[in-house]
Amino acid sequence: MIKNKEIPPPTENASLVGQTSQPLSEYVAAYLKRMRSGDLGSLPIILGVLIIAIIFQTLNSNFLTPRNFVNLIVQMAGITTIAIGVVYVLLLGEIDLSIGYVSAVAAVFMTLRLRPPDGWSWFTAIGVALLFVALIGMVQGMIITRFHLPSFVVTLAGFLVWNGTVLILIGSGGTVVIQDPVVIGLANYFLPAAWGWGAATIVIILFAVNWITRWRDRRQRGVASTPLAVLIMRIIILTIGVVLAVYFANQDRGVPLIGLILLILLTGFTFLAERTQFGRYVYAIGGNREAARRAGIQVDQIRVAVFMISSLMAGMGGIVLASRLRSVDTAAGGGNLLLNSIAAAVIGGTSLFGGSGKVSSAFLGALVIASIENGMGLLGLSAGVKFVITGLVLLVAVLVDSISRHNRSRSGLV
Repeated sequence: MIKNKEIPPPTENASLVGQTSQPLSEYVAAYLKRMRSGDLGSLPIILGVLIIAIIFQTLNSNFLTPRNFVNLIVQMAGITTIAIGVVYVLLLGEIDLSIGYVSAVAAVFMTLRLRPPDGWSWFTAIGVALLFVALIGMVQGMIITRFHLPSFVVTLAGFLVWNGTVLILIGSGGTVVIQDPVVIGLANYFLPAAWGWGAATIVIILFAVNWITRWRDRRQRGVASTPLAVLIMRIIILTIGVVLAVYFANQDRGVPLIGLILLILLTGFTFLAERTQFGRYVYAIGGNREAARRAGIQVDQIRVAVFMISSLMAGMGGIVLASRLRSVDTAAGGGNLLLNSIAAAVIGGTSLFGGSGKVSSAFLGALVIASIENGMGLLGLSAGVKFVITGLVLLVAVLVDSISRHNRSRSGLV
């Protein structure tokens, strides 16, 4: 059992306890100080997305169109889903190289179980497939913790084992077509305009209520909170962003259902990481495993749970990718899926050294990768050029993370 020891959230500054408000000038000054010390947050990735959009729109006027916007959401959904699990693994300072073919195992198993005439229901097929890949993550995590083996080696073995499993499951069948309309609709159904606006309204209200509630709770507990003006600005920016996104999508086929599912996953796993004891334990272990152990945290249990999350999200991502393609084949889980999923988490801002990052990193990094691939596809560039540019972007992200950690260390913030 996990001992009930409270670990403070990684972003909370104990020196601010006792304050009830922070003037706007002090908030801005503290933000600039963090930036000078190397804590850039999501700023580099946001600027990167803007630069990418400007470059590709300049080279091809079809990049910033409603149709391509909707395509981009669908294209990045699978990688983002898998990258959510990768973020948790990286927060521990671990790695999971099996996610590509674990995603394929879930997709192939589900597809085979759906085949008529005796196919399972979509709910049963998806549920059992996800349960199976979660067990894969548990087994890999237990091997890593029980035998004190590097996650790199164990998951590399998993990479080979699950690749072989996919080939065995499909056999000589070649391509297996998905015929269930519900599964196909996961990545190919688009909400009617009215439903899109309804979903947008709910999203804005839920996020605004959550932010206001957290802001009020922090003030009541005497913990420094963001200035009210900043809170209002965040809500305004969120509203503008959501309204523009829905308006843009409705100019084409409408808001993709998978986009709404993706938002739910990002919100749920962000809550798990930032607002629960489990999430605080993950950050604590990634920051200093031995210190976390001495604090009474059951480190091995948390590590096994995280590898289960990684495999579970890989399975979900594999199902999304299969739904988008409407089929699975022997190449499922291969190609650059593994590298893009890990790169998405790293490019989005999750540290390779553990203990630093957010679930939103998965979305931001996947947005960068999908934008680059989408833009270069519109320009008709070769796969080789895509690999080179994506690799350079990943290298820059790692360098920024390393330099930021070095600067924060010199400033005494790490």
